[in-house]
Amino acid sequence: MRWLCLLLLPLFCASCGVYSFSGASVDGKTIRFGVLENRARNIVPSLAPSLTDKIRNRILSQTGLTPQNSGVTDYDVSGNITAYELTVSGVQNTQEASQNRLTISVEIVFKNRLNEKAGFTQTFARFADFPASQSIQAVETRLIDDIGTQLADDIFNKAFVNW
Repeated sequence: MRWLCLLLLPLFCASCGVYSFSGASVDGKTIRFGVLENRARNIVPSLAPSLTDKIRNRILSQTGLTPQNSGVTDYDVSGNITAYELTVSGVQNTQEASQNRLTISVEIVFKNRLNEKAGFTQTFARFADFPASQSIQAVETRLIDDIGTQLADDIFNKAFVNW
């Protein structure tokens, strides 16, 4: 009897559409993604589409939601890139930079039409350090990818995981 219960439990959880093994709580069926608008002082042309795709792919891969481009959806994700900043994060010999830091911030507007109290507008920021001996051009693609993954995880968790 215990084995039968263990075998049927995933079936019941999957059929209700409310729980996924990622910990996400998803009641809706549809979602709309707006392309992030780049309002940072420093503009990288590939940044907005890259971050938009990261967020979109993270949410779709973990929820089973159907993306729609028009009409009223259960969820709506939009926002702006508010910062793309390069700063010194480490110094050696009191005069020379040893580490640089790339910080990316995004303001996300998440609308939950099924539960308006679960919607939010919040700024998410992540950074990555790299050796000052490397140019930003040499590491930029990798850093954007890494930071984008972290931001997508943060946004997904805020929107769908109620820990």
